[in-house]
Amino acid sequence: MKDSARGLLLVTSGIVLLSFDGLLVRLVNADGWSIVFWRGLLMFVALAAFSLSTRSRVSLRAKPLPSAVSAVLLALISIFFVLAIVHTTVANVVVILSTAPLFAALFTRFLLHEAVAIRTWLAIGVATLGIVLVFAGSFSANDLLGNGYALLSSLALGANLTLLRRHSSLARMPLIALAGLVAALIALPKAQPFGLDQASYLALGLMGLLQMPLATLLINSATRYLPSAEVALFYLLESVLGTLWVWYFLSEVPARATLYGGALVIATLVVHAGFTLRARPALPA
Repeated sequence: MKDSARGLLLVTSGIVLLSFDGLLVRLVNADGWSIVFWRGLLMFVALAAFSLSTRSRVSLRAKPLPSAVSAVLLALISIFFVLAIVHTTVANVVVILSTAPLFAALFTRFLLHEAVAIRTWLAIGVATLGIVLVFAGSFSANDLLGNGYALLSSLALGANLTLLRRHSSLARMPLIALAGLVAALIALPKAQPFGLDQASYLALGLMGLLQMPLATLLINSATRYLPSAEVALFYLLESVLGTLWVWYFLSEVPARATLYGGALVIATLVVHAGFTLRARPALPA
């Protein structure tokens, strides 16, 4: 399989899994900090046993600063995302997260001095029009705090994808496990994690033990094969799917503008993926 095809498969699979995150957070009857605590701790538990190999330890010790920065960025992405979901609508959060390609492209161009393909800039521009349509149907001034958290999460996301692109040899799994622990420790002083109902613990278990670790691992692994700006572009797809899941399961009906904008985003991603597969040859074996 060509590197570009492998990267597209990884990031698409990861984004589809990740798109259920807003729904699962909505199903937990708890404050944001308690959700952050359990999500992080369960992710650490799920991945720590697989992150103690000699190869993983060598990878982290070889590049301690990039490893620490990536773990902190991953923790911040999770924290800000949960707090955003608590304070505003899922549609607003996933729409704002789709600005990650803009941050990733800027970081890639000005920090790594890596050229960003014209097709990626064009895809970002066209998809942004779709996001503007979604905003028109869901934005509210009362959601300012949640929107701010979502923007911070998007900024951290773009930065982390660029960092992983620069240090592609870093083992992803121990970084994700460490990020879960960092998030749990940050949240612990403000959390009240032991007063939740059974259904909330079930949703947290599914989220922390399976959905989030696997989705994050797939997406971060895609940066080995695709530029960070292209990987981040697929977060636009999450803005559509995340809204649809909440609509279907919780009857939060999105505005018609959200549907039109989502259709434009999906079409853009399909066209961009096709050009990516045709334009980038496989690396020599």
